[in-house]
Amino acid sequence: MSLVSEVPGHKNWTAQIKAIHAFVQYSIQYVRDVRGVETLATPVKTLEFRQGDCDDQAVLLASLLESIGHPTRFVAMKQTLLGPFVHVYTETKIGSNWYPLETTEKMQPGQPMRTAGRMVEHN
Repeated sequence: MSLVSEVPGHKNWTAQIKAIHAFVQYSIQYVRDVRGVETLATPVKTLEFRQGDCDDQAVLLASLLESIGHPTRFVAMKQTLLGPFVHVYTETKIGSNWYPLETTEKMQPGQPMRTAGRMVEHN
């Protein structure tokens, strides 16, 4: 069954995005990488294990959205201006605006992220 098969309305892009975001946010358990080793799981492995860190969840979310035609990009963020990039999340475009999709915290789609710095990578 499709994650968006129950979405009401024709071309209801926002509802499709919300349905996929909710699936990743509530079905994929957040776990940290192995201590001192940055790893990245494929979307298939993240689904199989039902767990992953922020980059695993961001890649899965972007893959699911892209598979039904929603453009995505990744945003890496800093907690301090001179600090390292410590978190990544997905953004998707609706119309001419990009909307943040945080999955590791209980945030609504489109809720702005507080950051000291960010780097954007388009898919």
